[in-house]
Amino acid sequence: MGLRINDTVPNFHAKTDQGEIDFHDFIGDSYTILFSHPKDFTPVCTTEFGAVAQLADEWEKRGVKVIGLSVDTVDEHVKWKSDIETFSGAKANFPIIADDDLSVSKALDMLPAEAYLPDGRTAADSASVRVVFIIGPDKKLRLSMTYPMSVGRNFAEVLRALDAVMATDGVPIATPANWTPGEDVIVALSLTTDEAKEKFGEVKETFSYLRTTADPNK
Repeated sequence: MGLRINDTVPNFHAKTDQGEIDFHDFIGDSYTILFSHPKDFTPVCTTEFGAVAQLADEWEKRGVKVIGLSVDTVDEHVKWKSDIETFSGAKANFPIIADDDLSVSKALDMLPAEAYLPDGRTAADSASVRVVFIIGPDKKLRLSMTYPMSVGRNFAEVLRALDAVMATDGVPIATPANWTPGEDVIVALSLTTDEAKEKFGEVKETFSYLRTTADPNK
């Protein structure tokens, strides 16, 4: 069974193109995004890594760490980064985990325990390793997305989802469909309307169960 929301993400030690890491130490006190890929030098993944590189200022502004994973070696990652940077026009300063033995993919439940890499393997042999995890400073999984091989990830949506996770963390609010920062939020059902007004000020009640208020983080 895969990781579920609010599960503690397993710790692991791994090699990256920027040295060895202990994953929980890497997370530290930050929100962290882990995005994984089945193979280096594949077309969709190259565009995705490029998109992450182009968003460097956005990650930094939020104090968020990003780390990639691909089922290849450190040496392959170093070579691939050159292509990523050429394509994107941006420096890929984030580390990439070298998961050529599949140990991390298995620890994170992306692949079954019996999975292996056959000789002459292609990306299809590790296709399920196309996941985005948003992890909280408490090392718990806050959000996950899994993509098929043919669908490139929308990192604008990953960024929007990250903002929603951070905005609602520890606050009795939720975000409605298509929410972006600064828009009204939904009052959690754990609060009565009177409690919500006392906490947030003006509250709009569309239904007894659907009440909105101004984004308290605005």
